[in-house]
Order: sequence, then C-alpha cells, then structure tokens
Amino acid sequence: MLNCADSSATPTAPKPRSVLALLLLQANQTVPVTALIQELWGHEPPASALTTLQTYVLHLRKLFSAALAMPAPEVAKSILVTTPGGYLFRSISDDFDLAHYERLSGEGRQALAAGQNALAAERLTQAQALWRGPALTDVRAGPLLQPQVKRLEESRLTTVEQGIEARLRLGRHQEVLSDLAGMMVEHRLHENLHAQFMVALHRSGRRQEALRVFQQLRATMTEELGLEPSKRLHLLQQAILSDDPALEVAPRTDGLAQLLDQITVR
Repeated sequence: MLNCADSSATPTAPKPRSVLALLLLQANQTVPVTALIQELWGHEPPASALTTLQTYVLHLRKLFSAALAMPAPEVAKSILVTTPGGYLFRSISDDFDLAHYERLSGEGRQALAAGQNALAAERLTQAQALWRGPALTDVRAGPLLQPQVKRLEESRLTTVEQGIEARLRLGRHQEVLSDLAGMMVEHRLHENLHAQFMVALHRSGRRQEALRVFQQLRATMTEELGLEPSKRLHLLQQAILSDDPALEVAPRTDGLAQLLDQITVR
C-alpha cells in the first residue's frame, strides 16, 4: 500500500491496513479517533478499542521508521502525528500516488475543457497509468472506507473516459479500440463508453461492428433494466446507419458530447 524509497511501510494485518488506508486517503487532515474506531469495529467496539488502536498506530510508526531509516520519535512528530482527538498522516511529496494522480487528472480535465487535446491526452494517460488494479483491493473496507473506494473508482472511470475523449478529438480512434473493448466487459451498461466505442469503430471502417455494439447494449439494458438506451445512443446509431458526415472527421475542438448534439439538431 505504501512504499518509501526501496522499502515498504505496509502492514500485513487487516486492521492496521485499514487504519493506514484511512489516514492516507485523508492525508494532511486529522482523522478522529472515533472515526477510526468506527471503521475497525462498527458501532459496537470492544472496551479495548482505544488501546488497540493506539497499538496499531505505534506499529505503523515502527514500519515508517524502518522504511525511512528515521527514528520513531521523528516519525511521530513529522509523519504520523497525534493531534487533538485523532491522528494525521502528513504528506508533502508529490511522490504520494494519490496526490500525483489527482494533480495529473486535474490538469488533464482543465486541458480538455480548454481544447488543449494533446496535453489532455498526455496528462490523463499518465494519471490512468498510476493505477495498478481496483482501489484498496487489499484492504477490508468498512463503513468509512467503502464510500472512499467508490469515489476513487468513479474518479478512475471518469479519467479513462476523458482520456479516450481527448484521443478521439485528436483522431486517434484506432488507438483507443483495445482500451474500449476491455472496458465493455467491465462496464456492460455504461452508455458513454459504448458511444465512444461506436464512434471509434465507425471511424476505423468497422461500421457493422459499431452497430453490433449498439444492439448488444440495447439487448443487455432491455433484459437487465427494462430500459432502452438513451435518445443520444439511438441518434448515434441512426447517424452510423446513414453514414452521417459528422462522424467521419475527428473534431479537434468539439468532443463526443458536442458531436452527438450536432447529430441531435439535424
């Protein structure tokens, strides 16, 4: 979970891992003792909960001390700090993956909004590359970590979508096909990803496959949700069927949403 230079400060026991995860996800903010206890034991903590939590924090400090070759008192003073009512993990380094990811994805979103598509594609791809699997897959998520996991996964999906959008704007439709094919398996009901896949296939000369993507999505949504795809997806299907010129050229400044709007008003 946390690597310091060439050493690891990751605990092996489940509960200390949960403590570390919560502290890392709220880096530079105090996490109240009550919140940590709730995460570990729910609403019925044992009488020894506070003492046990203090033991976990001491163990984490020892791990940091060994990984950083830093005396334990210094770790307690500058890294894993006791604050009034809680604990704080102090991070001042962009080497911290979450901070690095959020910086890159934020820069990518801003570039995409400004029409700086090459920069957006670069930053969003770099942000996506920092992921090495689902969020906190090796942590037992309790009532406070579960929403954090959901938030991170939503952020990751948005980063992927926007990265694909940036590359579609640049005309790199063949490049995104393999990424989107994998995403279809994981997100079988996600309309925007399917729309991106349809556009990329159409622009790659694979019109029949683009139409099959729509039909498969429609069948899945009808069977599992009792719903039809949105009007925009139907309009995109019609645009592909009619070989609408709006689909032929990857727009440099307008994204998929604007392209679909263009189709809508025709």
